Amino acid sequence: MTKTADLYDQHGASLQISEPLFRDFGGHSDFSGTIATAKVFEDNSLVRATLEQTGAGRVLVVDGGGSLRCALVGDILAALAVSNGWSGIVVYGCIRDAAEIATLPIGLKALNTCPAKSVKRGRGQLEVPVRFAGIDFQPGHYLYADLDGIAVAPARLD
Repeated sequence: MTKTADLYDQHGASLQISEPLFRDFGGHSDFSGTIATAKVFEDNSLVRATLEQTGAGRVLVVDGGGSLRCALVGDILAALAVSNGWSGIVVYGCIRDAAEIATLPIGLKALNTCPAKSVKRGRGQLEVPVRFAGIDFQPGHYLYADLDGIAVAPARLD
């Protein structure tokens, strides 16, 4: 995968670069793929439903409203993502089971960790544009992530 810094040097004007808010938790620090989105708040039902589908190398971008009160992804959902072929997950919120997730072959960026689990009410929206960390995440656009951060382009660049 092309590094985000190199992508910026080559395509700066056509990229959106994330504000540096995220920590790396997955076993892979470099990941990329077509964006799928989930907009939820303290309810991970739609996150699970999405990760149960074939990922085909996509990246699930979860707009959790920045809540730090509960986790939206844990080791079970991260393992589900791996088994279904997702490249990575970006969570604007928290995860839990960080030690277990670190052993899984998936990229996962989140704001922080929290041991509390979310509610399960099935509320939220899928495949809608979401905005956080200075980026407009559009379903179908392409996301690149590594230890330097997140870059998003309208189409794959490498």
